[in-house]
Amino acid sequence: MKQSIYQQFTEHKKLGKKSFAVLIDPDKAEKKQIDQLVQLGQEAKVDYFFVGGSLVIADSLDATIQQIKAACDIPVVLFPGSPSQLSKYADALLYLSLISGRNPELLIGQHVLSAPIVKKSGLEIMPTGYMVIDGGAPTTVSYISNSSPLPSDKADIAMCTAMAGEMLGMKLIYMDAGSGARRPISEQMIEKVSKHISIPLIVGGGITEPEKAYLNGKAGADVIVVGNAIEKDLSLIKEISAAVHSTATIKA
Repeated sequence: MKQSIYQQFTEHKKLGKKSFAVLIDPDKAEKKQIDQLVQLGQEAKVDYFFVGGSLVIADSLDATIQQIKAACDIPVVLFPGSPSQLSKYADALLYLSLISGRNPELLIGQHVLSAPIVKKSGLEIMPTGYMVIDGGAPTTVSYISNSSPLPSDKADIAMCTAMAGEMLGMKLIYMDAGSGARRPISEQMIEKVSKHISIPLIVGGGITEPEKAYLNGKAGADVIVVGNAIEKDLSLIKEISAAVHSTATIKA
């Protein structure tokens, strides 16, 4: 029987394998660029394509995912700006609850409204505790959510927030410095969070070079997500993928 995406995440974590996800924003990626991304992704052994954005203004979510699925077998995971950004063509949905903020709409409010549609979608639903970390620049998600990010130098707060998310039943923790972050999440914070939770940890935002991706994996990130840097330089896919996968420490 084929493993679910979540089973893949947990199995990889158990084995000490690190995964690399390329984030594609349907509002930014053109058809030709998506074709290039998919081809390079296959060559670089990218593990997942995350698709989504804070707004998704253009009506291109379905088309973007269909284009990816038609060209490769790499799983496509929705990373939505709101729980209502759905596509039946994806493999799974990160059902995000903004646990770093105090806006009840993004903790549970929007989920209540979207629940019937999400339930009927047929997607694999992965409850995800979403934590926005200050990346040194205003982000769309902070503006839309009307919530302040967690301070980048407060690893204890991030640790306690992630622990609370896990104990509340979240299946994944996603720490994000945001698109175009000037300052990526520190290895100290990643390590502290990783050591105090047992569920897979996803990290993204501000990762612009292979060395940073490597250090994130070494610090404890299980899935490393890169979007903006690859939009600007597609050749980074191979280098970052190699860096992420080289951090694997296969456990007995």
